[in-house]
Amino acid sequence: METYAQALTYAIPFFLALIGIEALFSWRMGVKINRGPDVISSLTSGISNIVKDVLGLSIAIVSYAWLVDHIALFDIGTQWYVFVIAFVAKDFAGYWIHRMEHTINVFWNRHIIHHSSEEYNLSCALRQSVSEIFSFVGLFLLPAALVGVPVEVIAIIAPIQLFAQFWYHTRLIDKMGFLEYIIVTPSHHRVHHAINEEYIDKNYGQIFIIWDKLFGTFQSEIKEVPPVYGVKRPVHTWNPLLIGVQHIWLILLDSIRTKGLKDKIKIWFMPTGWRPDDVKQKYPVATLDDVYHFEKYDTHVSSKLLAWSWIQLALLLAFTMDLFLRIGDIGFPGVLWYGLYLFVSIFSITALMDKVRYAPIAEVLRFTLMMFLLYSQQWDWFGISAVIDVLPFAVFGYALLSLFLSLYFHFAENRNYQLSS
Repeated sequence: METYAQALTYAIPFFLALIGIEALFSWRMGVKINRGPDVISSLTSGISNIVKDVLGLSIAIVSYAWLVDHIALFDIGTQWYVFVIAFVAKDFAGYWIHRMEHTINVFWNRHIIHHSSEEYNLSCALRQSVSEIFSFVGLFLLPAALVGVPVEVIAIIAPIQLFAQFWYHTRLIDKMGFLEYIIVTPSHHRVHHAINEEYIDKNYGQIFIIWDKLFGTFQSEIKEVPPVYGVKRPVHTWNPLLIGVQHIWLILLDSIRTKGLKDKIKIWFMPTGWRPDDVKQKYPVATLDDVYHFEKYDTHVSSKLLAWSWIQLALLLAFTMDLFLRIGDIGFPGVLWYGLYLFVSIFSITALMDKVRYAPIAEVLRFTLMMFLLYSQQWDWFGISAVIDVLPFAVFGYALLSLFLSLYFHFAENRNYQLSS
């Protein structure tokens, strides 16, 4: 946990720098690829996911280490070619997990947030689900376990394979010649994120596109069919925590409401989006019939609120980096309380951009939680005074400022929105 947290302190600035470079190039090219609230939603989604991982809030159905210990046929060591085998095996597993997430109703909830943006840019790569609690990767790494690839090799390869999926989430790179036949390129992945009839549920590959070509799920990008991004059942929120439960909540409601006992079980494992006929008729859910003519989700956030949201995001990142850098010193259960504060912050920041009625309640809850944590630690913030002795006062001042400005923006923005409607 601590090693992973330390690695993220290097990865996060790197990813943010690349997002900034993409934004600069898109501005110079006159191509609009970013919307402020959407990017903030993507980044808060990424934060929620990595905080969940760092806190160890995920469960492996079958650990890879257990598999190697019990079924390995060989002891092949850690020669260079073992890393190649591990990389290919991890990518093969990733293809099937990804395909399962798209085609089985209950597993779509793990992945929907990655497709929920109606834009397509590098920040979308960070849209990872906090609801991805159960890990199935061990089951799909059976080939690697059988030949005896050491767990230490998989531990090195896994983050490399994951981070290598970042770069191709962009519209600014066209087709890449012969590489289109070997690896997943931006063109391939634009197809994957598109909801056009020609493109939907294609190109599941993560690094190598060969899997899609072998298993019949490949589709090249068609020049005459520009990709349209999002999901067929739009999420209508900037809040990554709500997106993370939307689909599973609908499945749960449908399984309760449907009268057929068979359907109550069947709904969880049917193709993504399937609903029993009785609930589909009685409780219709809006879906996109014409992907070329729909309004993107927009809460008409003012420039001032957007600026405040960016400031909130920057401070949220600062708190997150503080947790990761001092995770060993903070210890247990302090890291869980710190993580809870970060999750409540994400909910509050994005609720304010959504302009929902409960946004003030979320901010008051956030303020109350911070006051409780400060009070319980003699007005320190998880020992941060050892770094700089005045920082606890800065934390307290930020809590007050956030409370008052967030309440102000909520009532001012909603009043102005109602007057202009």
